[in-house]
Order: sequence, then C-alpha cells, then structure tokens
Amino acid sequence: MNRKEFLKKGLLGTGIFAASAALGNVVRNNIDELAPLNIIGFNHIPNTKSVLMENMVLHKAASRGHANHGWLNSYHSFSFANYYNPERMHFGVLRVLNDDTVAPAMGFGTHPHDNMEIISIPLQGDLQHKDSMGNVQVIKHGDIQVMSAGKGIYHSEFNKNADADVKFLQIWVFPNKRNVTPRYDQITLNLADRKNKLQQIVSPNPNDAGVWIHQNAWFHLGNFDEGNNSTYRVKATGNGVYAFVIKGSFEVNGQPLQTRDGLGIWDTPELAIRATAANSEILLMDVPMSV
Repeated sequence: MNRKEFLKKGLLGTGIFAASAALGNVVRNNIDELAPLNIIGFNHIPNTKSVLMENMVLHKAASRGHANHGWLNSYHSFSFANYYNPERMHFGVLRVLNDDTVAPAMGFGTHPHDNMEIISIPLQGDLQHKDSMGNVQVIKHGDIQVMSAGKGIYHSEFNKNADADVKFLQIWVFPNKRNVTPRYDQITLNLADRKNKLQQIVSPNPNDAGVWIHQNAWFHLGNFDEGNNSTYRVKATGNGVYAFVIKGSFEVNGQPLQTRDGLGIWDTPELAIRATAANSEILLMDVPMSV
C-alpha cells in the first residue's frame, strides 16, 4: 500500500461511518463526544507535527490535542470534541485514543453512545461506571473494561475517590457490525503475565484471552525491563498496528519512542520491540486499516 492509498484508507478512511448521538434528543457536552467525520481528499493534508514515513506515522506526545476542563485533563491522539486535525481523524478503525485524568470525586455525567466499541484501560485510581443496562462497576489498574454501544446506551464515569486522581486510557474502535445489542464486560488480568512479554487484552474472539469486541482487532500490553526485546506478529492481513508508549521508552522497528508517543505502522508482518529504559510499558493496537 503506497502513501496516498494509506492516507485515503487509513488516516482519513473510505466507507467510514461516524458515531452519532442516537436515543432521541440529548444535550451535547462537547467533552466526551465526536464531531461528525468530514471525508476529505488525501491531497488536502496540511503540514502538522505528525511525521509521515514510508509505512509509519509518528505522533509525538507533545503534538497531541489537549483540553483542560479543570476536573478533566485530556490529551487526544486523534481528533475529538473541540480538537480537530484533519490529518488525525483515525488510524484505520482506531478512532479515539484519549489519555484522561479525572479530578477527585468528579467525572462524566450520563451521556449516550452508539455503534462504537469503547475500551477503558485504568492506569491509576478507581473509576466507577454506571450504565442504562444496570451495570454498576469500579475499574482499577489491572482491569480492562469494554462496552459495545451498539444500537444505543447511556453511561456515566466518575472518580470514586475524594482524595486522588484517576488516570485512564479511553479507546474507541469502529465496529464491524452496526446496531448490535449493547453489552458490557470487565476483567481483571494478572500483571505478572505482561512482564517482559506482551499480554493480550482485547480480541475478536469471546473464547480468547482478554475481553472481546465486534472488530477484527487485537490489543496487547507489555511491561519491559531495559534492553528486553519482543517480536509482535500482525494478526490479520490488511491490519496495521498503532503502538502507544504508556511510560518509559522503546524502539519499535528502529523508531525511538518516548512516553506517550504514538507510532502507526502498516504493510509489515511483524514489529521488533525493544525497551530502552527501565520499567517501560507499551500498548499495541492491531486493527484493520479500512472499514
């Protein structure tokens, strides 16, 4: 796949559908929402701080969108809410990667979603979830939460603690099936299973490791000592991988990455990963490059 083909199918998309606020008339909060996707020509890409290489796109941490609402401090790897960058609409079916910090006893009030797979990865603190299916759960570091919004769901998320921040990654993936019955799932994983190796946390198979989603996508987390190596083999033809460094530093296919940097890679069967700092953590998101 050449550069123009990738830009059309991967970054900007063909046949993309946008998440909408279904379930009747609702009040938009401009914080936890997506603006409608405007499909634009690949020749209208502006010059930004993204670094586009032959089969990679590099998003440095400092180049992400940023919104500080006081109670919520959020960094956006892709266009979201009031942050709009036509070069950063999505990476294949990976639509949202938000790095959120929620102040003590604060959170997102009840709001709707539909036709989106939403994965939450807590990094610190306790996040309380409530939804219109009757689920009331608390997720914390080591847990993985998934919500298939499907034909429509309401939910809220709050910092359960009055004396500490909550930090978590909020990730949205376009599904391969629309208007499915909404569902919620949450699991607790053994952190030791990602020490100097990659632990699968998301897949398309309900009988596989981790939670499952309505998409041909696999997520892995790994925590590595300095100098440790791993090889990741891409799971499906036509998939690319978006690597996000949670902490520490890595080299991925020879590209140096620091904390909160993101690197999208396509047209390769495998990734060579090497930690270049102690206690380094990385998230790999293996996703279809077109819908």
